[in-house]
Amino acid sequence: MKQTLLMLITFIFLACQLAKAEDWKPVPGHIMTRWVKDIDLKAPLPEYPRPQLQRAEWKNLNGLWEYSVTTNDAARPDKMDGRILVPFPIESALSGVQKPLTGGQRLWYHRSFDTPVLADGQRLLLQFGAVDWDAKVFVNGKPVGEHKGGYDAFTCDITDAVKAGEVNDLVVNVYDATTGMQPKGKQKLGAGANRGSIKYTPCSGIWQTVWLEKVPMAWISDLKLTPDVDAGVLRVKVTCKGIVEESVPVEVTALEGDKEVGHVTGQPGRELALSIKNPRLWSPDDPYLYNLKVTWGKDSVSSYFGMRKISVGKDEKGILRPLLNGKFVFQCGLLDQGYWPDGIYTAPTDEALKYDIETTRKLGFNMARKHVKIEPDRWYYWADKLGLLVWQDMPSALAGAGARREKKEDPWQDGTRVSEEANAQFEAELKAMVEQHWNHPSLVTWVVFNEGWGQYDTVRLTKLVKDLDPSRLVNNASGGHDIPCGDFLDIHVYPGPGCPKPEPSRVSALGECGGIALGTPGHTWVETAWGYRRVADQKALTEANIELWRKAWALKDAEGLSAVVYTQTTDVEAECNGLITYDREVIKPDAAQIAVAVRGKFPPAAAVK
Repeated sequence: MKQTLLMLITFIFLACQLAKAEDWKPVPGHIMTRWVKDIDLKAPLPEYPRPQLQRAEWKNLNGLWEYSVTTNDAARPDKMDGRILVPFPIESALSGVQKPLTGGQRLWYHRSFDTPVLADGQRLLLQFGAVDWDAKVFVNGKPVGEHKGGYDAFTCDITDAVKAGEVNDLVVNVYDATTGMQPKGKQKLGAGANRGSIKYTPCSGIWQTVWLEKVPMAWISDLKLTPDVDAGVLRVKVTCKGIVEESVPVEVTALEGDKEVGHVTGQPGRELALSIKNPRLWSPDDPYLYNLKVTWGKDSVSSYFGMRKISVGKDEKGILRPLLNGKFVFQCGLLDQGYWPDGIYTAPTDEALKYDIETTRKLGFNMARKHVKIEPDRWYYWADKLGLLVWQDMPSALAGAGARREKKEDPWQDGTRVSEEANAQFEAELKAMVEQHWNHPSLVTWVVFNEGWGQYDTVRLTKLVKDLDPSRLVNNASGGHDIPCGDFLDIHVYPGPGCPKPEPSRVSALGECGGIALGTPGHTWVETAWGYRRVADQKALTEANIELWRKAWALKDAEGLSAVVYTQTTDVEAECNGLITYDREVIKPDAAQIAVAVRGKFPPAAAVK
């Protein structure tokens, strides 16, 4: 009753607040989070979206746009269907539309914008955090860019298409056949039970921030920051674009707050060694971040970095362990799906993103496995700032037929490749994931495949990621379909726990376990939700979790288990196996008791029977 009243109050508040917003309103029917009331229609998600390459001059283009859905082969419509709130996907309640997009349709966006004053050869960049999936961009009717990939950022230089001192016309059209072979994680068309128990509402169109950015005629386009703890330096590579003058040096300055602690100059495109004397090392217990300023000619950007080292090494018993700054840290994590009942793929506010990570840490966890979804940069910023280790999954695709074996006793074989086009797209998005999230100290492990979903060429692709980024660990396939390679031997056991037998060259990990389900009336997406194992109440959920973690810590010592991922952070649609309800209103177990158990301290066994 309390939650129903809260939903009604929230909806009435929004309806009143947004009455002047013509025909836009959130679509009722499902639970919503409390942050919905904080959305500013003029600038939803107003924070600068790229904290590690930040400029002072920019303009957020989030807000109310016009939209239309046409057949896939139709021209730009003369009349739009209505208003949509960007950057919430069209399937979400917060978009104001909440309609599916099928493979036979195309989604059109339209808005206008003013051109800022451009002087001395300045360029105007149109930036997209992410658009799912195939986007074409037009300014004043001129094509200015196109991009395939639902999770990676892209940039359009629109300088030559804009009209100075005039209102400009911006159109984005999007094709997203969720049934196709492209990386899509757990998105699936259909409704309710037709999607199955572990697939969720799709995400189509613009789902991350869109913004304008004014830059000089020669500008800094990318930073690559690699901490080298052993050498006491941050290795920096600055990529520049535009009219490049090689004689102009890059200047890189490290700061503790406002105090300079390191400085280096050199040429763009070359690796520079920024010395950090007696570096304060980043860890979950001390997530210390240095500030960074980078200048090249007339351009200047701010950033940050953490000094930390992730590696593998043997403990005193000869068991291979993941090491953080040279020490074994038992990684206790949550499977984090990154779904929201109101925004689907897009959190309603930055504070909501922060809440999930704060609560994960409050519950005692030092790690999250970001499950077959890639988040906006600000999620990783909060992981960096709050001290959460991250395993990053590549979103699953259908680029491979999945791992297989002829008979039960046969070893697993690589799945077959689906097509050159599908494989090329999967690998392009895999590389983009690594390259675009390189600088985050929280991110310590790449996961190439989840189980056998779309799996193929496992050894080659694991090597590809390891060669791209030798500074991190690589998990070839989390759970079940193991093709020996990479840094982990990873199994899934429900409810578990369990431990694969340690190998001389791979760390033993439990990539998924738990799934202990407790429904919470008034806070669920559907009336009857599921989990791997149901319990009756908070006490039973707390006790079951304590026992699971008691056994997991015992396996660490007895069998060599090095990492555990519990399913999961929140409930998601038809699943109620989260430690937090889908609307983020209720932490379901006793938080204090769980936090102690996850950290390896337990009451006597008799006390929780």
